[in-house]
Amino acid sequence: MSVTERTAVATEPLEVWIDQDLCTGDGICVQYAPEVFELDIDGLAYVKGPDDELRQQPGETAPVPLTLLQDVVDSAKECPGECIHVRRVSDRVEVYGPDAD
Repeated sequence: MSVTERTAVATEPLEVWIDQDLCTGDGICVQYAPEVFELDIDGLAYVKGPDDELRQQPGETAPVPLTLLQDVVDSAKECPGECIHVRRVSDRVEVYGPDAD
């Protein structure tokens, strides 16, 4: 992704979700962005909504605050399970994560 594309992405609303079927429970995402990710009692990571509640339904998303974008992107890049997906809200195209171009 070019710098121009990254800049455009940073100005658009983004959402993040975790594929729990691939989650290894390492908690790297929680270390990077505890405001967005949390490990649940089952040992898997989930996203948290603005209300601080875990989104536990498969594919359920949470908004990515612009102030935490780099932490969320780093989480997606470092995740050993490659299970963190960040996509644009407008067209649901993945911009960071295993399915990003």
